[in-house]
This record gives sequence, C-alpha cells and structure tokens, in this order.
Amino acid sequence: MTGSSESTVAHTKIFMTTRRLYFRIWQADDLDLAMDLWGDPEVTRFIVAKGQMSDDEVKARLFKEIDSQKNHGIQYWPCFLKSNSNPVGCCGIRPYQPSKRIYEIGFHILRRCWGKGFAVEMALGVMAYAFKEISVAGLFAGHHPDNTASPHVLERLGFEYTHHEYYEPTGLQHPSYILNREAYSICLGGRGR
Repeated sequence: MTGSSESTVAHTKIFMTTRRLYFRIWQADDLDLAMDLWGDPEVTRFIVAKGQMSDDEVKARLFKEIDSQKNHGIQYWPCFLKSNSNPVGCCGIRPYQPSKRIYEIGFHILRRCWGKGFAVEMALGVMAYAFKEISVAGLFAGHHPDNTASPHVLERLGFEYTHHEYYEPTGLQHPSYILNREAYSICLGGRGR
C-alpha cells in the first residue's frame, strides 16, 4: 500500500492506494457502480442464498456500506484503477467482534476484473490499513463452501482456517479464517505498503 492520500478524483477523496489501485468511500450517487457490482449474479452467487440481488437489495447494500462508514469509519470501499479510474470492485472491513478489535475483511470484484490479481492487491492494502492505521487485533474472513478461489487467496494472504461458521445471508456453514496481528507481522509485515 502506498498509503493515505489527499488527492481527489472528481468529487471524491482518495484515502488509500496500492500499486495499481485507489480506494474511496461509497457515495449515495454510486448506485450505477453498485448495480454493476452487486447486480451481477456471477459476483453475488456466493454472497446471498438465492445467488442474485434484486435492484432494491443492491440499493440497500449500498446504503448499508454508507451507514457503516458513518457509524464505524469503515466499509467495503470501492476500488478503481489508477491508470484510468475504471472500477474494479470493493474491499474493506466491517465489525466482527469489535470488543476484541477483530474485524471481518471481504472483497467483491467485477467479473471483467477477475483473474488479474486484484483480490490479493486489494486485500493487502486493506490489511495494512487495518493493522497499521486503525490497530485491529485481528481479521476474520469467511467464504461460501462452493467458492474454490477464495481459500487460495486467503491462504496466500496468511489467513489460517479455524472453523466453519453459519453465515445468515447464504444460510450455510462457511469455512472461516483468522489472521492475527502477530501472524500479519511475521508473514506479511508490510508487504501491503
């Protein structure tokens, strides 16, 4: 991660960058971007039980992210290519066990951006932000049991499988992983910067 930035693109402040990407905060006028991302059943097939979100559910998800930023100072932030400002998806954190300072990391990538290493790059940036800027004690991650790509990404990022956990939006037991501060420091120790 190249760190925080005070630059702006259009009306929105860029607050974090990686080698190829920049992150900003979801805005109420981002509905078209939200529809492109969460309105694609190939993106959401592992996120919700029915595999696809309605237009109303996509809008609700957008405002859930906006509310998370207002209430907690975090969200699954939208990411864009530095080279042309094209959207890539979103990646961020949300409260998981806030009393223990453990947050959940997640990423959703536009289909046209699959297979280009963006999941790892986005996650490394968010992990560095979480551990270094807001001092989380650990990060939790889970994935749909039929998602065969996510376990490889999580293992590459240093996460360790710990258990299966019920995930209400899919109604399934999801393989679940943890990365604590010590493991981050030993395994990755700043690779995201």
